[in-house]
Amino acid sequence: MQRFLQGVEWLGNLLPHPVILFVWMSVLLLVLSAVMSYFGVSVIDPRPEGTSGRSADGMIEVVNLLNGKGLARIVENLVTNFTGFVPLGTVLVALLGVGIAEHSGMISAALRGLVMNAPKKMVTFTIVFAGIMSNTAAELGYVVLIPLAAVIFHSLGRHPLAGLAAAFAGVSGGYSANLLLGTVDPLLSGITQEAARIIDPTYTVGAEANWYFMIASTFLISGLGYFVTEKIVEPSLGKYNPNDADDASVLETQIEKVSSVEKKGLLWAGISMLIFCLLLAWTVVPADGILRNAETGLVSGSPFLKGIVVFIFVFFALPGYIYGKITGSIKSNQDVVDAMSNAMSSLSIYIVLVFFAAQFTAFFKWSNLGSVMAVSGATFLSDVGLTGPLLLVGFIIICGLVNLMLGSASAQWAVTAPIFVPMLMLTGYAPEMIQAAYRIGDSTTNIITPMMSYFGLILAVAMRYKKDTGVGTLMAMMLPYSMAFLIGWTILFSVWVFVLGLPVGPGAETYYPAQ
Repeated sequence: MQRFLQGVEWLGNLLPHPVILFVWMSVLLLVLSAVMSYFGVSVIDPRPEGTSGRSADGMIEVVNLLNGKGLARIVENLVTNFTGFVPLGTVLVALLGVGIAEHSGMISAALRGLVMNAPKKMVTFTIVFAGIMSNTAAELGYVVLIPLAAVIFHSLGRHPLAGLAAAFAGVSGGYSANLLLGTVDPLLSGITQEAARIIDPTYTVGAEANWYFMIASTFLISGLGYFVTEKIVEPSLGKYNPNDADDASVLETQIEKVSSVEKKGLLWAGISMLIFCLLLAWTVVPADGILRNAETGLVSGSPFLKGIVVFIFVFFALPGYIYGKITGSIKSNQDVVDAMSNAMSSLSIYIVLVFFAAQFTAFFKWSNLGSVMAVSGATFLSDVGLTGPLLLVGFIIICGLVNLMLGSASAQWAVTAPIFVPMLMLTGYAPEMIQAAYRIGDSTTNIITPMMSYFGLILAVAMRYKKDTGVGTLMAMMLPYSMAFLIGWTILFSVWVFVLGLPVGPGAETYYPAQ
């Protein structure tokens, strides 16, 4: 296993930065479009006659993007490919609200209060749960909760690395589980929507597409994280030896308790959240709610779901502002502007990544390579009889393996979605359900890949408590979580979708076309 993990790290290091990877893949895609078009590669369009985008002869042919017409299309649409890329705007809007809540200190105080006030028997469970919930605020869990969990475990006479492992498992291994919608949801749904439109140009995927399944997953991952920490990881670590610390001062770190002012701020922030949720419910729950679908009277396809990103913004911005005014962390409107500006500045690399990912996605669609690969792949799966739960389990495993070497969730999904979403749609599954399966594979291997962007930070924290901790040590410590999460989460998904027949989110379909 140690050699396997070292091999994964070596292979991952061979890959370039995701931005450069998209550049190379875009160039390769253009060349492939020219070669395959020259040889007349085509497939029969499985969509019924009259479907939008279906050619008159019923064939899907590869389009050459390196001839004059193709190059003109690339030049004319380079900017609009970027500005029209769905995940870009939705993530920016959601993060504006989260930025206010994070800058005010509300999210940090809430996490500290949740973990520090938990009964001793529930500390492990609470830490994993808090780690999962921290994902609404991007990297806060990595920066705040993981070091805090190590301090708490040490203060209780337990091994600090066990606390670190529990928090890391929740923050990173439970990345796609949550009770709330965060910035990652509109990001992934936007990429899924772009991929789905290769087959169905009018298909829409909302940020809430996996919400129901995420809620159930939160409690599953919290429970599994608790079990693995208590029964496997902490016993294997043994009793902690203070002499192992890289710097003895780390053992004297004191936990910063939630002050009375912070408690007051959290109280009023919570009240504002409750009032906002009640007002929102008033517009959606009644049959004549103003944010219901005006044509059908249902929540599905309603302005509420279509505008869910706006409500994410308000849900975090309003209580964050109130908390900041009470605690003094927000003194003027300029502080609010600074909070949103800081949130935007943290997205610089994401915006660069999106530019090239948007071009890759557009080229994939224009060239028809995505459609050709999807039809060919779906035909192959049908011929070998690989359908149902076994097909989705295989897809989850593939996503997990890809994640070992391409740790960015957005980069990985931007690469794989244009291939797998259309392919699995043609085998009869809806994009929302496909995205839920992808999120399982992506999350469960986050904690055992050094390609994950915060892996180095976690390693640095671990080395403060045990100076001889290496990459392999940390990966081996997290492997039981990864295996438990992968198996448990896959079972939950199979039961949820194929046994109980439940939707993975509000208005989300399981099958395509809708049945």
